[in-house]
Amino acid sequence: MQGAEQPSRAPLTLFALNTPEAIKDYAFGCDADVGGTSTVHFDFDDDPAHTPPPRPGTGSNTGSSSNKLGAVRFHGDMRLAVRPSYEQNIRGGYAGFRNKFRPTLFGELTDDVSNHRFLALRVRAAGHPRTRGSYFVNIQTEGPTNDDLWQHRLYFTRDDGVWEDVFIPFDAFVMTKAGTINTQPVRMLRERVRSVGISLLGGNSGVEGPYELGIDEIRAVNEEDVTVEPSM
Repeated sequence: MQGAEQPSRAPLTLFALNTPEAIKDYAFGCDADVGGTSTVHFDFDDDPAHTPPPRPGTGSNTGSSSNKLGAVRFHGDMRLAVRPSYEQNIRGGYAGFRNKFRPTLFGELTDDVSNHRFLALRVRAAGHPRTRGSYFVNIQTEGPTNDDLWQHRLYFTRDDGVWEDVFIPFDAFVMTKAGTINTQPVRMLRERVRSVGISLLGGNSGVEGPYELGIDEIRAVNEEDVTVEPSM
């Protein structure tokens, strides 16, 4: 009898954001939706100077491409002030995006990343330098409520607006509920990932200014595909 096949360790592309059509699959917003004064834009950047280069490495499992048209750009102004009459009700300083939920005839489409150890993001940090330390990566899995998020700070190693690869161990994400860290031991349901997104939380750190983040790809990978020191 032939033995059972081993789970694939090949890189798994969750979301590719290097075509204009990718924008329609994402939801985005900021504190202006509830009385704040920040701004947010989520558009396609086809400036040749910002086109993502091929991913480092060669071989059939890299999935690199040299003919990308550009990448999605998440940008705007982060402001802490809120509109009159909202001062006592909300706190300003928020913008974010995530993929839209994916309903199907038989339920909701989710991603299984249980055979992978790292979330890999290809990003380009621009905007004002002071805004670059307030980005967070958010993962939502299937669960009883929609306010549970697995979160990890997005650390950049470059400060020159050049594309870079960031690797975050799934085990390093912490669970939050309505913005508060859950101190109880809970396992991420990596077999049922609903969404992956990025938020800029200027209100948490008292940061204002123009922000800009380019996003090329979001993948799930293993150790053999990690090209730089993972974020912890």
